[in-house]
Amino acid sequence: MRFLWKSVYTFGLCGLLCFANLANAQTQAPPKAPAKASAQTATKPAAAKPVPLTVPQLKFEKYKLDNGLEVILSEDHRLPLVAVNLWYHVGPANEVPGRTGFAHLFEHMMFEGSRHVSGSSHFHYLEAAGASDINGTTDFDRTNYFETLPSNQLELALWLESDRMGYFEPAGCGAERATPELGKRAVWRS
Repeated sequence: MRFLWKSVYTFGLCGLLCFANLANAQTQAPPKAPAKASAQTATKPAAAKPVPLTVPQLKFEKYKLDNGLEVILSEDHRLPLVAVNLWYHVGPANEVPGRTGFAHLFEHMMFEGSRHVSGSSHFHYLEAAGASDINGTTDFDRTNYFETLPSNQLELALWLESDRMGYFEPAGCGAERATPELGKRAVWRS
């Protein structure tokens, strides 16, 4: 026991000395520079002027379609990609307190098929066209769906989103659905 006490005491004393040396080194004044001519010390160098921040300007067009949808279009031709991001102004803010979760559930259900695109085919069509970043999110007052794909596939993305918007069908309804390839008709049953 006595050995343990001496070890702790010695270790603590060494730690205290190290701390004191460190504190002393930080509080010492830096060595003084040799004195300069009085003419040079009388004027201080001018402070550098802050560079004004330049906010990049994004050019965009905003217009409203006949059906009430608002479109914001921003073109950037540096990459042959297109990003489609569709926002619905609905989220938990529109739900009854104590009975929330419907907006998030509905976000997931919107990936479960529509009249013309069955089940998870929405993902399959986009992935086959080279899409990435396919998803949806729900926040307090909005739900959105998005995908990024080669720009020559914009029509496919808009068609899939419009079909989901206009022809959402609950799973298990057994409705007749048309696939986009050549207008083939098929009956899907869950």
